[in-house]
Amino acid sequence: MSLFKNIFSSKKKETLDKGLEKSKNTFFSKLGKAVVGKSKVDDDVLDNLEEVLVTSDVGVNTTLKIIKRIEARVAEDKYVGTDELNAILRQEIAGLLSETNSGEATDYVVPANKKPYVIMVVGVNGAGKTTTIGKLAYQFKKQGLNVVLGAADTFRAAAIDQLQVWADRVDVPIVKQSMGSDPASVAFDTLSSALKQNADVVIIDTAGRLHNKINLMNELTKVKRVMQKVIVDTPHEVLLVLDGSTGQNAFEQAKQFTKSTEVTALAVTKLDGTAKGGVVIGISDQFQIPVKYIGVGEGIEDLQVFNKHEFVDSFFG
Repeated sequence: MSLFKNIFSSKKKETLDKGLEKSKNTFFSKLGKAVVGKSKVDDDVLDNLEEVLVTSDVGVNTTLKIIKRIEARVAEDKYVGTDELNAILRQEIAGLLSETNSGEATDYVVPANKKPYVIMVVGVNGAGKTTTIGKLAYQFKKQGLNVVLGAADTFRAAAIDQLQVWADRVDVPIVKQSMGSDPASVAFDTLSSALKQNADVVIIDTAGRLHNKINLMNELTKVKRVMQKVIVDTPHEVLLVLDGSTGQNAFEQAKQFTKSTEVTALAVTKLDGTAKGGVVIGISDQFQIPVKYIGVGEGIEDLQVFNKHEFVDSFFG
């Protein structure tokens, strides 16, 4: 590994540590109170731990799963000291994340046999969708890939304008129409343009909120169907962007969008400055969809490829 790679990896890890600092400190403050005066992991400690995990936005179902695993270890070992709890928690949470995030992505890569690789981005307004698209475009371009953006969120003029700002900032082409245009038509034009430009990656923005869930489902289905008239197997990825700082609301967002369309990857944003980092664990486990990216800062480099080992290390380090 080159010195440059080491320096970059170190800087990336420092950003991750800093981004999860508030979540980590809050979690361990609660954990400390949960085991105070106790030397052994008993029913009281487990009850307190359950409350710590739930209030850390890990989610009820995932919390119960973690508690059950720890109970099994306590039963097997007969005696587990509270000083071992941190290490056990770390192992069990890493195990849970590994079940969903089996691959170990380390960089912004796309399959060589899918050209252009088409990513359809979904998520509610305000979740950081446009920013995520811009930062992704920047990272892909930095890898030497040709990127084209498609502004198919035509319900808000601001969405088109924001994406244009990112396209200008990253210096990548954007395909757009006027507000109120048919989103599927924008997607069609974007893919057609990408083929002509020999693009490597296409990122399509979609509407964050329609009148109701049926409209949302119908619109996303139509966009996908029209894209497939240009490139048969598209989109290759449906990326759901969730605002991690909303905690349990992010679960509700994930529930709505996974009902509306087939989501294949998650990006959890705004984890810096919030104590709700545990939401990454719960969402990954409950929806069985891999977390691909996490946002741990406002800088253009602060959207990171999710690495489960680094995440657990930063959370429990």
